Amino acid sequence: QVQLVESGGGLVQAGDSLRLSCAASGRTISNYVMGWFRQAPGKEREFVAAISSTWSGGRKYYVDSVKGRFTISRDNAKNTVFLQMNSLKPEDTAVYYCAAGSGSTYSDLKEYVYWGQGTQVTVSS
Repeated sequence: QVQLVESGGGLVQAGDSLRLSCAASGRTISNYVMGWFRQAPGKEREFVAAISSTWSGGRKYYVDSVKGRFTISRDNAKNTVFLQMNSLKPEDTAVYYCAAGSGSTYSDLKEYVYWGQGTQVTVSS
């Protein structure tokens, strides 16, 4: 079992930055694909970013809309995954979820079996 707890969300203005944290317990996250997803009101949950397990190379993936602005990282010593979000836009407003899985299709939410409770990110213009 893996327990995930997100934190770091909040209300910011366009152009500001936030760093989301996902603290894991129960298992070492280095053995998992770790992903960030988001869900805006009236929209389906969508893939944002992922980092593969250490054995598979720790590769990073991003949805096109956040490339160059968001950075996913992992601190194995703290068993925590981060999502650094810069140059935030109103369209980034959503509940952000951290997830852990063992699949290879990093952008498919069905590949993830453990999920956090979500943290709200609101970006005003």
